[in-house]
Amino acid sequence: MAGTCWHMEEIERTLRDSLTPLGFEVYPFKIGWYNAVLSPSFHLPYPEDTLAAVVLSTPSMFERAFIPFLESHSCEGVTDPIDQCIRHSISTCVTQNFPGKEVNISYDYEMLPNRKPKFLAQTAAHVAGAAYYYQRTDVMDDPWGEKKMFGVCIHPKLGGWFAIRALLVFPGVEVGSELQQRPPPDCVPSQESRVELLERFNFRWQDWTYRDIVPTAECYSQEQKMYFSTPPGQRAALLRQWGFLPGGDTQAQNQGGDIVG
Repeated sequence: MAGTCWHMEEIERTLRDSLTPLGFEVYPFKIGWYNAVLSPSFHLPYPEDTLAAVVLSTPSMFERAFIPFLESHSCEGVTDPIDQCIRHSISTCVTQNFPGKEVNISYDYEMLPNRKPKFLAQTAAHVAGAAYYYQRTDVMDDPWGEKKMFGVCIHPKLGGWFAIRALLVFPGVEVGSELQQRPPPDCVPSQESRVELLERFNFRWQDWTYRDIVPTAECYSQEQKMYFSTPPGQRAALLRQWGFLPGGDTQAQNQGGDIVG
């Protein structure tokens, strides 16, 4: 389909109108912004002006999308109900709003045959201006020596109380100056706070405190914290306890999913 048949503003508005009520946020960007900060082995194979969008889940997604999904779908035998809910929500949005159009969807948990992720979620969120991706390189004279330190995205309003869920690419839709890149808000500006953030995230992520490195407008409910704190292999039992799965010994959860959400 020719790029002139689709307009970026219409696509962005349609995505937000469909996904925002379910507790998602949508941020458009150009493929070239993403590829420019990565080595060629991680590049996405599209022209640099191709329109893409990264989708985040906010704390309200649990109550707005996940609980209703559990109430209306049978989740027995699936590997991860959260992943199934995300896939259902986003694929339904695309199918209903862009019928017959090519939209390539990649989810945060999907891998290529070479075991590389289909996209680097935190990089996508950063270049789209959604959340600042704080890494070791953002700390001057870091104190960690040879230790491996993973980076983490922080949202200006949600802190760490969110997740990067999917990438949507619209092949054939190329955008120009109407889409300008804006850097993500640097909401953890001091060196001391960045050190604290990375240490909380790398050394004690289980206590949730890295998520509160900045004041937040919204955080996970107690029920949501309980769900994500439960090891993946035990989440089916929790859902049965809550009445969302029938009784029995069926293992509906895999053993290697995201523990903290």
